[in-house]
Amino acid sequence: MKTRFAATAALSLTAILALAGCSGAGGSGSMPGMDHGSGTTATQSPGADASEADVMFLTMMIPHHQQAVEMADVLLSKSGVDERVVALAEQIKAAQQPEIEQMEGWLRDWGVSMDGMAGMDHGGGMMSESDMQALEAAEGTEASRLFLQQMIEHHRGAVDMAQDEVDEGRNGDVVELARTIVDSQTAEIATMEELLATL
Repeated sequence: MKTRFAATAALSLTAILALAGCSGAGGSGSMPGMDHGSGTTATQSPGADASEADVMFLTMMIPHHQQAVEMADVLLSKSGVDERVVALAEQIKAAQQPEIEQMEGWLRDWGVSMDGMAGMDHGGGMMSESDMQALEAAEGTEASRLFLQQMIEHHRGAVDMAQDEVDEGRNGDVVELARTIVDSQTAEIATMEELLATL
């Protein structure tokens, strides 16, 4: 898992740095075809208190969190789901949506946006389109079981990403958020494993 994440992170950082390298040329500061609307783009440099590791962590963790919220929404739209799993999905959504907003705010403050990064691989544990379709198609106990299995994998990827930020990040606020993610999602993995064993 760690090796796969490290390779993914290296590729993602390379893509971010490639975008940043284009900021000094021309008038718009963005690559052809990468301007997806008004506002700042990922070509601008982060604030002085943020390192490349901080930016990479945020640009990977935001879509990672967004997918977790999407998974929770899919589960919460179903009937016949174990009430303990429903409560967990609500807890995950309630925790991660504010974190998304916080991370997006930091990137805005640093003049960095997610524009042009939709096609990037956003770290370990991300569900494929077929994984998401399977969750959408599942009902009742099978939906509960599949959600837990998928979210355990998803959380493990997030914990790996967050631990890398704890080890390598420079911005104190971002590192503190990463520590929170490590602690909270490690605890949720244990809860989900216990729930899965009872279904």
